[in-house]
Amino acid sequence: METTRQNKISRLLQKEISEIFQREMLFSGGLITVTKVKITSDLSIARIYLSIFVTGSTKKEAILEKITISKSEIRKKLGIRVKNQLRIIPNLEFFVDDSLDYIENIENLLKQ
Repeated sequence: METTRQNKISRLLQKEISEIFQREMLFSGGLITVTKVKITSDLSIARIYLSIFVTGSTKKEAILEKITISKSEIRKKLGIRVKNQLRIIPNLEFFVDDSLDYIENIENLLKQ
C-alpha cells in the first residue's frame, strides 16, 4: 500500500522522466513510454517500468541496456528538473513493462 506522498512523487517522476526521454535522451530504433513508476517507502529507489516499441532490427533488451548504462545521466537531468520539489533524487532502476505484449497475446489466443 503506497502512501499519498509516494503516489505524488511517482506521478512527478513519471511525468519528468517521460519528458526527458521525449526531448533530451534520444534512443534510435525505438519509442519509449514510461508506463509506471513505483517508489520505495523510504523514497530512495524508483522502479521505472518502460514500454518499448522497437522498429527494424533493434531489440528491446538492447535499448533497455543503453538506458541502464546512461541512468546516471538521466538521474542528473531529473535532479535538475525536480530540484525544487525533492530534496534527494532516488536511485533509478529500469524494467521492461511487458503487460501490453501479454494483453496482445491473450487477445490473439481468444481469437483462435
